Order: sequence, then C-alpha cells, then structure tokens
Amino acid sequence: MSRKIIVSITGASGAIYAKVLLDKLLTIRDQWDAVGVVMSDNAKDVWQYELKNDDYRHYPFTFYEKNDFYAPFASGSAKFDTMIVCPCSMGTLARIAQGISSDLTSRAADVILKEKRKLILVPRETPLSLIHLRNLQTIAEAGAIICPASPSFYSLPPDFEALAATVVDRVLGLAGLEVDGYEWGKPA
Repeated sequence: MSRKIIVSITGASGAIYAKVLLDKLLTIRDQWDAVGVVMSDNAKDVWQYELKNDDYRHYPFTFYEKNDFYAPFASGSAKFDTMIVCPCSMGTLARIAQGISSDLTSRAADVILKEKRKLILVPRETPLSLIHLRNLQTIAEAGAIICPASPSFYSLPPDFEALAATVVDRVLGLAGLEVDGYEWGKPA
C-alpha cells in the first residue's frame, strides 16, 4: 500500500523530533509514494539553534513554502492520506482547532480533517494552559490523533536521537507505517 504523507514542522522547540522523523521516513521509502514537507520560518530558526545546522535543506523530499496554497495537499483532490505536524506549536494547534487556514499547514490540516483522513499532532509544550487543553480536545473530537512529544525511557535510549525516536516510532506506527523500533516485551 503506497501512501502520500504531509510533514509539517512548526517553530516549537524539539527540532530533533522533526529530524528523526525525516530520517526514519527515508529508511521506509518503500511504504510511501510522496512526502511533502512544510517548515515555518520559526521551525528553520529553531532547527538551526537546537541542532546547530541547516541540514533540513538536504533532505530529498519536496518542500513547500509556508504560504504555497498551490501545493497539491492544499486540496483534498490530491489524496494525501496522512499529515504529521511534528513538533506542533500551540499557535499552530490553535489555528487548526479553530479552522483558521492562514498558512499551508493549517490549510492542509483542515483538508485532512474534512476528508476524514489521518492527522497526527505532536505537541511539544509544557505546562499546558486551559486554552491549550481545550484546543487539544477540539482537535481530538474532530478526529485528529494527539501524540505528545513525551519520550519513553524503558528502552534505555543511549542518546538524544534514540530518545526522540521513541516518540517518532509511535507517530509512524499511528500513521500505519512499519518501523523497526522498540516494543515493550519484545526481546531487544
């Protein structure tokens, strides 16, 4: 089964999650036909600050500008079946929850929700305000999957990338993709 996936990277802290997500998608190329990536300006700044590089420029995916409403996934007719927002800022979450399609990320999320396709949000924020919680509830009720960037430690990850992979592997599994990651009770 081939897939068309949208990855949106927002300006929330946690660029390591986006990096590991893009790296893992490269390892499972046989499971998707297309990956379209949208990065906000803040996402690029956070990536450079946290990861000390601009390696996002070198991934072989199709990148779209944040306001490119001609991107194929700005319309349901393009049949992108999954959207992952990783990491997801609270501002992006709020715009999606309220149906404010002011950029490509919020428009694509709106399309995914209206077409009853899979939207996975990876919020990276703490603590959460009542506004955040209400927006999360609204999005969950609309059919999105909320997968907080809360890494697990029982796999004893040896470094930051392995720690981030505990979240990314969950996200990819929720998207219906097969990844070789840690599973509780399975011999390592």
